[in-house]
Amino acid sequence: MYTSAQILEKVNAALAALPYDRCPQGLYAPVRYVLSLGGKRIRPVLMLMGYNLYRDDVESIMMPALGLETYHNYTLLHDDLMDRADVRRGQPTVHKKWNENQAILSGDSMLVLAYQRMAQCPAGKLPSVMALFTETALEIGEGQQYDIEFETRNDVTEDEYIEMIRLKTSVLLACALKLGAMLAGAPESDAAALYDFGEQLGLAFQLQDDYLDVYGDFKVFGKRIGGDILCNKKTYMLINALLHADERQRRELDRWLAATHYDEDEKIQTVTQLYNEIGIPQMARRKIEHYYQLAEQSLAKVNLPEERKQLLWQYAQQMLNRQS
Repeated sequence: MYTSAQILEKVNAALAALPYDRCPQGLYAPVRYVLSLGGKRIRPVLMLMGYNLYRDDVESIMMPALGLETYHNYTLLHDDLMDRADVRRGQPTVHKKWNENQAILSGDSMLVLAYQRMAQCPAGKLPSVMALFTETALEIGEGQQYDIEFETRNDVTEDEYIEMIRLKTSVLLACALKLGAMLAGAPESDAAALYDFGEQLGLAFQLQDDYLDVYGDFKVFGKRIGGDILCNKKTYMLINALLHADERQRRELDRWLAATHYDEDEKIQTVTQLYNEIGIPQMARRKIEHYYQLAEQSLAKVNLPEERKQLLWQYAQQMLNRQS
């Protein structure tokens, strides 16, 4: 079996070798740029590791795995535009390096390329693969819409938030693992258990992302620390701060949420201090651990020898011990 590092090396080499020979080149330059910025390649790595649980010829499904990575980066490109984010992985975002219109158009082309690449799977698997991928893509759009709607609400519940990140983030990790299992001919029960594993892992992963946005290191995280605070993003952190704040703390939070003119560093520092007072970092870490344990239980249901699943579990542990 391949380690996650070996699979990542294969994914990066395959991405670098992708041709972009269609014209006009100006349409595809941002696509090549986005996919060249690096990143952890979690979705294609999970897909190939899910496949590798049952079969060793991971290169045979590399193109669909690259389709998954193309789709993921398409969502990031448009997310950055919607969030007005200037930096992604330490580099200018597409709408900053080019312009907003270019980001929209090249992003749309990335979506088409993702489907084109995903469709390059064995013909007998094509209907089920495309059905899962399409359902996942619809769910991600639904999650993004919830995220947008939450921006104008200060009464978002924790359950609503968990459902939003399940749709926006978790289902793509779950899809990756299930696609790998399906393409390898795994039993349906194993494919379902791997989907559940990916879903719980994704929830823990997104909660960790929320945590790092406040408590991470910019040099490692690759994005501005406190970006979610500045745009009043309804993260696990803010939702629970609003739920658990005392009267004084709630007034202070409401004041910063309503402010239109402020010093950015002051807002980040003040809101972070309120989080510390309320105990938000401890709450977040407990919630991350909760989903991590659920993921472990789901993986245990996959009917394979424990040693066969060891590399996948080690990779999951690396994901949740990350600082970026």
